[in-house]
Amino acid sequence: MATDPEAPGVRPTQRIGRFAPSPTGLLHAGSLVAALASWLDARAQGGLWRVRIEDVDTPRCVPGAGEEILRQLACCGLHPDGEVWWQSRRGEAYAAALKRLVDAGQAYPCGCSRKEIAQAQAALGHGHARHGELVYPGTCRHGLQGKPARAWRLRTDAPNGGDRHIDWTDRRLGPQTQNLTQAVGDFVLRRADGLWAYQLAVVVDDAEQGITDVVRGEDLADNTPRQIHLQRLLGLPTPRYLHTPLVLAADGQKLSKQNGATPLDLRDPLAALRQAGQALGLPTDLPGANLADWLGTAVPAWAARWPVPGT
Repeated sequence: MATDPEAPGVRPTQRIGRFAPSPTGLLHAGSLVAALASWLDARAQGGLWRVRIEDVDTPRCVPGAGEEILRQLACCGLHPDGEVWWQSRRGEAYAAALKRLVDAGQAYPCGCSRKEIAQAQAALGHGHARHGELVYPGTCRHGLQGKPARAWRLRTDAPNGGDRHIDWTDRRLGPQTQNLTQAVGDFVLRRADGLWAYQLAVVVDDAEQGITDVVRGEDLADNTPRQIHLQRLLGLPTPRYLHTPLVLAADGQKLSKQNGATPLDLRDPLAALRQAGQALGLPTDLPGANLADWLGTAVPAWAARWPVPGT
């Protein structure tokens, strides 16, 4: 499933980063920060930069947004190396990964509705949702109990039946740990509506694209333990992770499409890049009269601020 190290243009030690936007809207100031950070990190390591359109959640995707995002990136001088991937076209790869997990006894069908999950949590004395998502207690882990299958879930218990703890180190946030069993529970790989879940899709795609370094917003750090768990079960390499500071709106909330963030004003793309660089902690006085010059000076500035361990 991993990228062939002998494939043309990919060396065994090649560093590869990626930007993977969801086309539920156009790029805004916060998503440009993530794009720039991932581009700078790849270039600072002399590596490649991939772009992947994560349109697996098709009901939420805006028609034409993926193509417009690519145009926005190009307007900012951020050009991907190689073909752009679209998750909506990769169902066969996700199905193959799910089959491997099912065959290994790590994934199982779940017949629980959201109401039933809430009732099960209440019976355990857990009455609240986590980030709007109910922690699944493993009700169907040992059988559907006569219910029809709705979704497919991944086991998060340890081999001895206890809790599974995931430890990892982020290049910015430092050592991290999560009790995956208690904090998340058995999570969905394929949804009740038949769509593939983000966690499975991103792990399969990162491996097949040979991604060595994931640079993304801090709001996604909470996803990392689930992805590491999947990588280990599928025998896939774990990339290095760096989660960048969030860009906040005037009310202190994360700047996002859901919060009504306005699309980038790219009448002056250099000004937009400078603002994104400041959000990443780059010097405010980086020289550069045009996009190429500014990006050229931003690469060593990034390398100095966020060196890669072991290099």
